[in-house]
Amino acid sequence: MSADSGVDIVVDDDVAASVQRPEGPAIGVVVLAHGAGGNRDAAILRGYADAFVERDIAVARIDLPYRRRRPKGPPSPSTAADDREGIAAACERFRGLSAGPLVVGGHSYGGRQASMLIADDPSHAAGLFLSSYPLHPPGKPERMRTEHLPSITVPTLVIHGSSDPFATPEELTEAIGLIDAPTEIVTVKAPHSLNPTRTGVVRLAVDAACSFLFEGNSIDG
Repeated sequence: MSADSGVDIVVDDDVAASVQRPEGPAIGVVVLAHGAGGNRDAAILRGYADAFVERDIAVARIDLPYRRRRPKGPPSPSTAADDREGIAAACERFRGLSAGPLVVGGHSYGGRQASMLIADDPSHAAGLFLSSYPLHPPGKPERMRTEHLPSITVPTLVIHGSSDPFATPEELTEAIGLIDAPTEIVTVKAPHSLNPTRTGVVRLAVDAACSFLFEGNSIDG
């Protein structure tokens, strides 16, 4: 199961993405969105993508609409709905990369927006892959971002750093328990960035995703 070294760039009015495919037929698709300060070339997304492709899963790393409008800076709460629409458009565009299931998610802000999209309409994806879910702003646990979690009805995998200031492991466990679907949390000794060059997070995350979301009985193709 070797990965093709090529990356296809897809940019049009609806999506901006770097697409990676395995050499043979893909058993599934993952659409990944970046965090608030990054873009589709973030190291953690590239690490996940390379590992998924090695496991015969196609990956589309996307730039969210706010990032397409400006190359730097954080997203605005006023345009978050546009970002969710961008994720939905990517799911629709890249679903055809495989006859297997499509999983959507991403790192931090990107994963949160994906989870909100799926809470509103689960038809977009068969599962969620959430990397460093930003449960609350650092130092402000009273501002939990959990309102939509009980509306999620697809299997959800969460990758969490034990020293992440956006959530303690205990806070995250309690929050993810609100999801009305099978869930799994992979905790690694790392901060919010989950730096793939300093941790084994990529392999742990992708192994868990393949077992829990693709090879197991959690989701249907």
